[in-house]
Amino acid sequence: MIEKEVAIINNAGLHTRPAATIVKIAAQFESEFFILKDGMNINGKSIIGVMTLAAAKGSELTLSFEGDDEEIMAEAILEYFNKGFDEL
Repeated sequence: MIEKEVAIINNAGLHTRPAATIVKIAAQFESEFFILKDGMNINGKSIIGVMTLAAAKGSELTLSFEGDDEEIMAEAILEYFNKGFDEL
């Protein structure tokens, strides 16, 4: 299992477009993917789950990955978060 801490760095936060892209990236992998925010742990492969986080700029999230391809999945998702969802 891999766990990584990330912060939302784009001005608009985790809105619909980046949420959909996160789910799309995650769907390419077999591993489990969860996002933890303020005690709420959601399935990162669920658009409804990701949208319920309501993560604004500055929000701190814990991402967890578990499975055979967890390393490459973590790398792909972390890259998207670190690029500010391509909105910087």
